[in-house]
Amino acid sequence: MANQIITRFAPSPTGYIHVGNLRTALMNYLIARKAGGTFILRIDDTDPERSKEEYVDGIKQDLEWLGLHWDRVERQSERLDRYHAAADELRAKGRFYEAFETPTELDLKRKKQLNMGKPPVYDRAALNLSDEEKDKLRAERGDGVWRFKLDQERIEWADGILGDISIDAASVSDPVLIRGDGQILYTLASVVDDTEMGVTHVVRGSDHVTNTATQIQIMAALGHDHPSFAHHSLLTGPQGEALSKRLGTLALRDLREQGVQPYALLSLMARLGSSDPVELRTDMESLIEGFDINHFGSAPTKFDVRDLFPLTGRYLQTLSYTDVAGDIAAVGVPEDQAELFWAVTRENIETLHDLKGWWAMFRDGAEPVIEDEDKDFVAEAMGMLPEMPFDDSTWSTWTADVKEKTGRKGRGLFRPLRLALTGQESGPEMAAVMPLLQVVKARG
Repeated sequence: MANQIITRFAPSPTGYIHVGNLRTALMNYLIARKAGGTFILRIDDTDPERSKEEYVDGIKQDLEWLGLHWDRVERQSERLDRYHAAADELRAKGRFYEAFETPTELDLKRKKQLNMGKPPVYDRAALNLSDEEKDKLRAERGDGVWRFKLDQERIEWADGILGDISIDAASVSDPVLIRGDGQILYTLASVVDDTEMGVTHVVRGSDHVTNTATQIQIMAALGHDHPSFAHHSLLTGPQGEALSKRLGTLALRDLREQGVQPYALLSLMARLGSSDPVELRTDMESLIEGFDINHFGSAPTKFDVRDLFPLTGRYLQTLSYTDVAGDIAAVGVPEDQAELFWAVTRENIETLHDLKGWWAMFRDGAEPVIEDEDKDFVAEAMGMLPEMPFDDSTWSTWTADVKEKTGRKGRGLFRPLRLALTGQESGPEMAAVMPLLQVVKARG
């Protein structure tokens, strides 16, 4: 298919996926799937020091947990020859040059430019070096870095989220594409991969806008058109605070550990920062159908991890007993009570972790809550409570007898008895709770 949509998610395996990465992955995935296109998982592992195989495995596990299945995997570490070929082409076209400044020298240059009121961009001093001067610097300092020589003109593109973008290349430093130790940097590797793999749409964070400008010129220098770019807003905390320092604690595997369900996370991330309301989706088809990249805005987007738990609770309410039978068995609920247990608890949990507490309450009895003015009433009612086991008629029969004997009715009747039996103000219907109770501590 000549016009097939191809997107990619390109994580560096230097850590686990967090909510910020997920946003990028999900948008690229949904665009590809909505168009019947191809979604590539590209492992950007050109940094041999920081890239770890355990993180490659972790990235795949997290995507599989969410149901974001890729069509193929590419690894940059297996494509180094392609990047070197592109570098040679740029050299031959006079668009690649070696520079030898130390970080300290570059810092001094930037400070001097700022003091003079100029933009702190690289001054291209290396372009004036003779071959002899380069040989001398190489002998003293080792190999230099390789910079792409930008055409100092305006770089423009229609961004899928930000609208029309125009960046003056004269305000941007010639980007370093190869480090002094020979490591290929992201900017070059990504250009080569996106063009050679036929990527048609790239969605990434707005912190990449300047990067995109330079990459558009590199692509043109190598004889390629550029894909459609869209830059999503960056996530902040609920008060607008920077999330960057907290992203480590918002890794997907940590959220999974806390009981967050995949569709709660996907439903929130597929809408957060857009003009569409967040709606719980319980299948991938409706998630794909309801996604539109054009509905997203550029303003920083507030993310509150607490929003995931009510969504998880609502998702769990859609599950049948067979979906959760293993989880219920794992907390020790006997098989003959397991289905009733799920019917009673499903609307009163936020995560499956809450099942353990509910079963502990049924199995061991709740600590009764008895207010002073109800002490005598509760004691009298408990004396009328039938022997166990209870059934689904126990509550109505017992409370009717208590009402007749004490004259209490309505809230004054039901609330103290619920508190005495469950220790809770509210919860599941008591008629369904009674057959699950193994112990009643309020009997005294």
